[in-house]
Amino acid sequence: MTTQRAWVRMPSGRRLDLLDPTPFDWDDDDLALGLARTYRWGGHSAWPLPLSVAQHSITVLQLRRLWSPAPLDPLTALRELLHDAEEGLLGFDCISVLKPFLGDSFRELSQRLEQAVFLRYGLPAWTPKEYQVHKRADRLAAASEAVHVVGWSGDEVRRTLKITAVPLNEDPLQALYGAPAWEPWPPGLACERFLDELNRLKAAAS
Repeated sequence: MTTQRAWVRMPSGRRLDLLDPTPFDWDDDDLALGLARTYRWGGHSAWPLPLSVAQHSITVLQLRRLWSPAPLDPLTALRELLHDAEEGLLGFDCISVLKPFLGDSFRELSQRLEQAVFLRYGLPAWTPKEYQVHKRADRLAAASEAVHVVGWSGDEVRRTLKITAVPLNEDPLQALYGAPAWEPWPPGLACERFLDELNRLKAAAS
């Protein structure tokens, strides 16, 4: 009987078995590029480009920073930045409502990838309170993206998408990068900005 494998060859030349991942199967450039080329909202966008998971991840991190009365410690910030990292390794951001149809096997695969990410970067496990705050930022980012990136109305976000967070008007990233509000970044730029943030936080955490 042949052992099942699902190999992905990374741009660095490393190989990742999606069914049996280890923390040594990618480098930071691989992850940043994977997240920059993995798109939210099924790749749909009212802009010329779709929104990458890399850009979304920086948005969530920035929201957490804005909410915190004191600077986030580096590992907490790194965990926010990497909260969807497994999607960059998988190359797929599944729309939430489809996940139940993919079943337990897909959930277990995603969890194994997430565990490998946490091990590689030395991330602490979420506490219930920390995860609640994280999800608040994640849902607020999603509600805002739905309106400003995809083109849903605020009422549709609430009634159709069932997201109760009130969408932001101001883009949290505009003050940092100066681009037009809510405009999705090209993959190369998203990769560069994600990698810069990752490197800064790793250095601060070491």
